[in-house]
Amino acid sequence: MQTTLITGASGGIGEALTTRFAERKHNLLLVARNADKLAAQCRQLADKFGITAQYIAADLATPAAPAEIFAETQRRGLEVAVLINNAGIGSGGEFAQLALEAELRLIQLNVAALVALTHLFVPPMQARRSGIVVNVASMAAFMPVPYMATYAASKAFVRSFTEAITEECKPHNVQVLLLFPGLTRTNFNEAAGIAGDLSKGLNTEYTSATQTPQQVADEALKALDAGKQAVISGAMNRLGAKLLALVPAAVTARSLAKSYRQKMGL
Repeated sequence: MQTTLITGASGGIGEALTTRFAERKHNLLLVARNADKLAAQCRQLADKFGITAQYIAADLATPAAPAEIFAETQRRGLEVAVLINNAGIGSGGEFAQLALEAELRLIQLNVAALVALTHLFVPPMQARRSGIVVNVASMAAFMPVPYMATYAASKAFVRSFTEAITEECKPHNVQVLLLFPGLTRTNFNEAAGIAGDLSKGLNTEYTSATQTPQQVADEALKALDAGKQAVISGAMNRLGAKLLALVPAAVTARSLAKSYRQKMGL
């Protein structure tokens, strides 16, 4: 059975994408850590849209998880026609003061799991000469971000990696989309432990200009329909990316660091 696999599916942009694909009558395989929430989510999607919705409860911050997920799709007889690598986490604060274990888990989730799942599911797509991969980066991929150093670097990796495999997949008729959301109203801050003065200092407070997960999902689907290779979600973010391209990375990093230190009183 053909299915669309979405990681980080239980909340935020991932949850919005599950609804949008269900509306299009895609059968779904949802991946996140919370089994109870995933089970309820699958029941609701199946009842509302008349699709088959399944889930795998897994922690993609553990190295074995991608291979286990792939093996489970084989066991269930699922043909993953669309892979959406959405799962990710952030961190904030002075790098030297952050817990090393947490930073390494971030890299495992944001980078290693994305690479592993892509490596596992793309070869069958290439063999069928059909398939779609969506990798979710971030506006942070366009710049070094002091006090969010590991997170921004992880998303810069996603950007570079995805731009490269996009070209490798073209001869095999596999579409790859690189999605750049900006600040989105999700549980990102809570999950990353960014709150209070730190949130204010890093400009990650949710404001009226912040997009909703549904808006980001709509832009992603529109980009897929148009056959685009990349999409920056939100007009202000698109403008910001153009401006960032004109400024040397070292200048951006220095400016951000100065601003953040002032706001955080460091």
